[in-house]
Formats: sequence, C-alpha cells, structure tokens
Amino acid sequence: MTWMRGITCQLQQWKAARAQWKADMAEFKVAQKEARRKGERPENPGPPPTGFSLLPWLLMGMGSFSNLLQGKTSNPWIGGLGLFLFNSLYIYVVFRSFVKEKRQAVSTLVALIVMGLITCGLALGYGGSWLYFFPLLGLATGAVVRGPRLGQVGLALTTLAAAVSVYRAGWDAINVAYGTFLSTMVTAAILSLSEAVRELRAAREELARRAVEKERMRFSRDLHDLLGHTLSVIVVKSEAARRLAPRDMEAALDQITDIESVGRQALTEIREAVTGYREGSLATELDRARSALSAADIAPVVRQSGPPLTPQNEALLSWVVREAVTNVIRHSGATRCEITLDGVLDRVRLTIADDGPGDGGTAATGPADAIGIGGTGLKGLTERLATAGGSLRAGPSPRGGFTVTAELPVEAAELTPSGVAASGSTAPREP
Repeated sequence: MTWMRGITCQLQQWKAARAQWKADMAEFKVAQKEARRKGERPENPGPPPTGFSLLPWLLMGMGSFSNLLQGKTSNPWIGGLGLFLFNSLYIYVVFRSFVKEKRQAVSTLVALIVMGLITCGLALGYGGSWLYFFPLLGLATGAVVRGPRLGQVGLALTTLAAAVSVYRAGWDAINVAYGTFLSTMVTAAILSLSEAVRELRAAREELARRAVEKERMRFSRDLHDLLGHTLSVIVVKSEAARRLAPRDMEAALDQITDIESVGRQALTEIREAVTGYREGSLATELDRARSALSAADIAPVVRQSGPPLTPQNEALLSWVVREAVTNVIRHSGATRCEITLDGVLDRVRLTIADDGPGDGGTAATGPADAIGIGGTGLKGLTERLATAGGSLRAGPSPRGGFTVTAELPVEAAELTPSGVAASGSTAPREP
C-alpha cells in the first residue's frame, strides 16, 4: 500500500507539473505572437525550464532495462526494483529542483542521497551499462546542489564514480567518472544561469514599475502643491481686488496685476514640474510669501541671517515656506506672520509663526511635535527633511498661534530634484 501511495503521489506531481508547463507554454506563445504582430523583438526568454527538460536523459538507462528484458541480469527482481526506485527518485528530485524552496528541502536532499546509495549498489552488483546511472545521478545532483558547495559535491561524486567504475570494470570505465563530472557541473551551470537571467529580468521589470510609480507620484504631488498654493494666492488677491475696487481702483488694478503675474509664474512652474527640472528658490518663495500675506491682510515679518544655503537646503526650505504660508492664509485667521531663517551652529533653522486662533479642526491634544504632522503636506516634507538629516515640527505655540519649525544640517544629504519636489500637498490644519 505504501508503494501504491508513493506512485499515486508521484503521478499527481507529474500531472501538476505538466499542467503548469502547458500554461507557461501557452503564455509564452501568446507573448511571441503579440511581439511579432507589433514588429518588436520579444524580450520573454520563454517559459521557465521544468523537470521535463531532464527526463529524456533517462534513456541512458535503456541498456540496463534491455539486460533485464533479455534475462542477462542475475536476480532480475532486485535489478528491476532498483531500476524502478532510481527512476522514481530521479523524477521526484528533478521536478523539485526547479522550485527553490522544494530544492532546498530536506526531503529532496534525502531522496538524492538514497539515489546515490541505489546507484552504488546497482553499479557494484551488475557493472556494465548499470554504471551509467552515475551520470544520471550527476544530472540530478547538479540540478539540486547549486552554489558554493557545488564544487565539493561534484568532485566527491566524481571520485565515487571513478572508484566504483574502476573496481567493477577496470580503467576502461574511467569515462563514466568524466561523464559524471560533466553532467553535474554543466547542468548546474546552465540551470543557475537560466535562473539568474529570469531573476534579473524580473528585477528590471520591478525597477521599471517602481520608477514609473515614483515619477507619477512626484508629478501628482508637485502639481497639486503648485496649484493649491497658486490658487490660494489668486483667491486672496481676487478678494482684495474686489474689496478695493469701489474705493481705490488703482490699488485694485495692482492686485489684478499681481494675479496675472502669479498666473504666469504658475504656468512656468507647471511646465517645469512636468519636465521634472523644477528647483525651489527660497528668495523667490519669500517674496511670494510677503505678497500673499499682505494681500490677505496679514502683516509679514521676514528675518534672514546665517551662511548661504546649499541648493538642496534652499529647495527643501522653499517648500516649507510655501506649505506653511498657504496654511496661514487659509486657516489661521492671523494678523501677523513671522518668518525667521538663521544658522545655529552647524544647522539651519526656519521658523514660520503666526498669531492666529484657528486650527482648522485639528485637536491639540498631543505633544507639540506630533500636532499637525498628520496631514500629508507637512508629513511628506517631514520625510524629505529626515532623508536630508533634518527635522520638521509643527504645532500650537505657547504664546498663541501656530508655529512650524524646520531644521537642516548645513551640509544636507544629496537629493535628486524629483525627490525634493515630491512632497505632499494637504495642509496640516485642513480638516
């Protein structure tokens, strides 16, 4: 009954492997046809190899099978049982050798060792064509044992094959050892190379997919930030122009001129965002902050001191100014906003503080460092500053109002332009 269950299990594994092989072949043929239809060179190297590719080598045992049929083998029942066990274990091992987890399983290694014992027993007992089970054992060994131990295992198996062959058939059978060595090493080399090619191809596809996702995220965030800030400024200046128009047309026209300027600048920034070459300018951002705050009837106070900034620091801090000032205009209800940039030892600190009572629905129940960081806008900037070795804190000020503080080392870590621009877009005070 045990043998029957073993045979049934082997047949089931064979059917499953055959079904998977058919599915892979069908997928490969569809990909080939699609590539030919488009006039492209197909990149798919074909379906992955399976145990079917090593089954034809079992024909090397036909000589032993022929001796059994012709009655040239003593104790044919022992020989037949040995032949059946060897072939069954060979099929079991080679089909498992193409799945990394199964290849490294203890059961596979045990089956390979039992194959070696059966091979030695048949070769010592019968000699002649039975010696050619050693190259078959080498094929199975090369398929299973890959990596740093292959050389040691291959030499040990070759030495065993040489010793048994010379003992049983003399020096004329030394070619069995040579065939065993070649079958072990060549099989391992071909299968390892095939596996490496497929892993590299899968890694290349994954890198390409991640690059597309990263660029899509950068573009969406950058564009969202640009439009959110620009539209806020346009709305504020439009409201100012509407209020000024009845009593001071000249001042209203100045606001409209500013709206036109902001719109033109936004178009330029959107084009730069699309091409991925947009770089922040802190001086430009501070000028825009002054203009936007003034239009919203918020008194701007800007203080600057310290050494010149690196391009990376300037780009990151310009985004912090843009995000924080947009929050002040939208949600604070403040009458005054202070923007302070100074150097402290080996770090650069930017502080944006307002005196407004508004919190946009943000419950100030946690520590100051945690308040406001939950929004995706400053949360994204927090991650970017952390990558550059800096930090970002946002929360209610003890003196009232809301304060955002960004710190960066004087020598920031190297960042790509897209990495600098890919900050979030939602303000921390937004509900």
